[in-house]
Amino acid sequence: MQHAAGAPLPPPHGPGIGHVGRPYQAQHPGHPGPPPIPPPPSAPGQAPPPSAPGQAPPPAQGQTRQHPAHGRAPGPGWSGTGPTPPPAGQATGHVQLPPGGPVPLPAPPAEAGTGGATLAVLLIGPAGAGKTTVAKLWAARRRVPTAHVSLDDVREWVRSGFADPQAGWNDHSEAQYRLARRTCGFAARNFLANGISCILDDAVFPDRPVVGLGGWKRHVGPGLLPVVLLPGLEIVLERNAARSGNRRLSDEEVARIHGRMAGWYGSGLPIIDNSTYDVETTARVLDDVLARSIASPPAW
Repeated sequence: MQHAAGAPLPPPHGPGIGHVGRPYQAQHPGHPGPPPIPPPPSAPGQAPPPSAPGQAPPPAQGQTRQHPAHGRAPGPGWSGTGPTPPPAGQATGHVQLPPGGPVPLPAPPAEAGTGGATLAVLLIGPAGAGKTTVAKLWAARRRVPTAHVSLDDVREWVRSGFADPQAGWNDHSEAQYRLARRTCGFAARNFLANGISCILDDAVFPDRPVVGLGGWKRHVGPGLLPVVLLPGLEIVLERNAARSGNRRLSDEEVARIHGRMAGWYGSGLPIIDNSTYDVETTARVLDDVLARSIASPPAW
């Protein structure tokens, strides 16, 4: 039998079968339903049969038994049709997101580094620059709640139909990158709305401002603090060689990306050359650079 979309499903087969705790008549108003089955009569002067342990005694003649939902006694305000909503003023754990409002710049911290400021950070760099490793450590070492969102991780959520740029850049891969950026931007705003800082990492190209920085500004807001992580080419090639899977690029592709990233010099964005820094040192330098960016935001 065909049923229209959105129409209720037919009741289960069998007389009087409905949802637990709701009689058949309550689900289908106007339907008389099956007649109630009366209890067997007792002989005059005979006591009703004993009940099982924990079971309510049978009702007296002319009375009906009330069935609590799922073995629980009805509480105050219980109607038998569903859970009672919580009283007004009680928190339910849901936080209303701001209606697309931009993320503002935080106030300058009163201590060294970023302190306890709630930040939205965009860490830019070529493949092999160490963006993800540095971002994870920086987020983990802060003394205030901080989340890390990697664009590549979000992009790889697509399992079937994943558009791998290594197989060639096309409209399909471009669309998945744009979708991943929007998803990361929403996640960042969600964390920030709940008082949690967020650092994102992405290989943003300076010669594509509308797709790169312009897209991130639209998705997160002007309070986003971009920082460029740009070590030397030989360091990037060495780190890329240690990768595996679709994260590892050819040397030619790495050199091409690194050359395009050189366009960030002279852009006004803070640049960290971590060629001689380990991860711990780079994370500390990143925190100092962000503190200066809060005091004097870069124009982008």
